[in-house]
Amino acid sequence: QVQLVESGGGLVQAGGSLRLSCAASGTIFRIISMGWYRQAAGKQRELVATKTSGHSTNYADSVKGRFIISRVNFNNTVHLQMDSLKPEDTAVYYCNARAYYTHNDWGDYWGQGTQVTVSS
Repeated sequence: QVQLVESGGGLVQAGGSLRLSCAASGTIFRIISMGWYRQAAGKQRELVATKTSGHSTNYADSVKGRFIISRVNFNNTVHLQMDSLKPEDTAVYYCNARAYYTHNDWGDYWGQGTQVTVSS
């Protein structure tokens, strides 16, 4: 019902910056939140940052002060500006959207993932 298309990511040296973007489309009645998760090799998927439609934000402690999440509500997009990147930020980054697709029904949706690699 909801499709997420990610862009950005790639290879960067430690201390560099990258910007991820994600656009949601499909049957969207109302978006509750959008955000980013990541999964490093051999580890569980973890929250990076989320932003609700009420503009509340939540960041993982490991990225506070370095990453900024922003949303553009009118076109259902979310961006993640990542600065001062560290090798430990290397992971596949997944866009997430929690959205109502009818007045009463909601679901969690995921993008296909985009690789971020930070070299030391």
